[in-house]
Amino acid sequence: MKFIKTTVLLLATITGSAVFACTNFLVTKGASQDGATMISYSADSHTLYGELYHWAAAKYPKGALLKVIEWDTYKYLGQIEQAAQTYNVVGNMNEHQLAIGETTFGGREGLVDNDGIIDYGSLIYITLQRAKTAREAIKVMTELVAKYGYHSGGESFSIADPNEVWIMEMIGKGTGNKGAVWVAVKIPDGYISGHANQARIQTFPLNDPENCIYAPDVISFAKSKGFYSGKDEEFSFSDTYAPMDFGAARFCEARVWSGFNKVAQGMDKYLDYAMGKDLKNRMPLYIKPDKKIGLKDMYDMMRDFYGGTPMDMTKDPGAGPYQCIVRWRPLEWKVDSTTYLNERAISTQQTGFSFISQSRSWVPAPVGGILWFGMDDTYSTVFVPMYSSITKIPPSIAVGNGGMMTFSETSSFWLFNQVSNFAYTRYSDMIPEIRAKQKELEDGFIAKIAATDKAALALLKKSPKMATDYLTKFSNEQQDITFKTWKKLYAYLFTKYMDGNIKTATNTPLPKVKQPGYSKDFYKQIADETGDKLKVPETKSH
Repeated sequence: MKFIKTTVLLLATITGSAVFACTNFLVTKGASQDGATMISYSADSHTLYGELYHWAAAKYPKGALLKVIEWDTYKYLGQIEQAAQTYNVVGNMNEHQLAIGETTFGGREGLVDNDGIIDYGSLIYITLQRAKTAREAIKVMTELVAKYGYHSGGESFSIADPNEVWIMEMIGKGTGNKGAVWVAVKIPDGYISGHANQARIQTFPLNDPENCIYAPDVISFAKSKGFYSGKDEEFSFSDTYAPMDFGAARFCEARVWSGFNKVAQGMDKYLDYAMGKDLKNRMPLYIKPDKKIGLKDMYDMMRDFYGGTPMDMTKDPGAGPYQCIVRWRPLEWKVDSTTYLNERAISTQQTGFSFISQSRSWVPAPVGGILWFGMDDTYSTVFVPMYSSITKIPPSIAVGNGGMMTFSETSSFWLFNQVSNFAYTRYSDMIPEIRAKQKELEDGFIAKIAATDKAALALLKKSPKMATDYLTKFSNEQQDITFKTWKKLYAYLFTKYMDGNIKTATNTPLPKVKQPGYSKDFYKQIADETGDKLKVPETKSH
């Protein structure tokens, strides 16, 4: 999602009505426990409605046109030629196990092509309908923007198929200069990467097309605009098109650092960089994790709130009396003339939807791709398996069931927000109960996959349709289980924790009521700040 990064634009954005920010992690086959490639993505925006998109595979006549609607604004941008054949797409993954995620870094001003037809969101979803592999996706994406113009700001893309994982970074050339400059780097097998609204590709090999592909004018364009004047082999995409500043480090790179820090020792040497204190000590584009990464490790990375680090969001006064991990916006605020900040962790209240894709090379495409999909705040969401070949989306997460200003009793987005927002009021008490139910569901889903794969593969030998029908039924059932479970959870939590009390049932109509109040530290803070105002005078006993 959009997060315009340069200092001036950052401040303008965070003092406005919305902040857009996303986080991606990329895992190669050799770095994962089961040999799957994985991408994680949180689509974070205060105005993005969480729903699971779907485009059915189709064939089109010659001359057919496709309307392009900007993903962020719903603005009509124009028409492009439709492909003769398109593939089934479920969210950010298609039937061939190709998955694409993104984060926006914005970059230098003046490089958005206002006349361009292709925005970054449309670029993702159009490409998923047209490409089978990561390399093919890069080709489709770069050809689309070259032909029709790139309407968005600087963007980092995660692109994975069952065998390869790539990061591609792209920025436009400005109105009147159609196309974009870009670099795509293959993540070496056995390594992981990540990006979170700051361009991360620095120098790159100029003569290694197996592992790095780039626009022919990515360096010459920068020189022509006066952005760079050094040697070609020393050219850094990130430093040239999205120069580092404090906000880029503390609000963006810190999230990548924290994810890396969970899976690899030695990341403490980049702590000052992540906190915006040493902008020259840049983190590497990719790292080798200490152990193989599993699906649950990806859950853990996407649920990070800087726990156990100097930025731990449960430790500053903003956490309140119940150690809440969210902060209301804006990100920056002032007391007198001094500016302060709220941390911006991976787990955040503004998430519309999130996913972890699994592309499994040893499983045929109709069965191999799984999109683990969740709504709202990653810390309290449930990742539900959606096979990427399914032909019907579960009603509770389908497009059109409610909207950002249209509440729906049958919408998973609204249900998960009900639970999480109520939990924010008494977080330390409620979140353990939420996470226990979350674990119960997610562990159950994971346990079902092997048997589901086996049944679907047996059906695939008879008929691809039988296999996809079976997987569609399975995916819909798991989401239905999740929705019903979360509905009961909300009723239970609201009943138990209403009005600041903690109630438990008894064998009478009346519950047992606890009123634990606030923590000792919070009472001490109140006493220190109010002086004698709330003090009860001492009375002498006779």
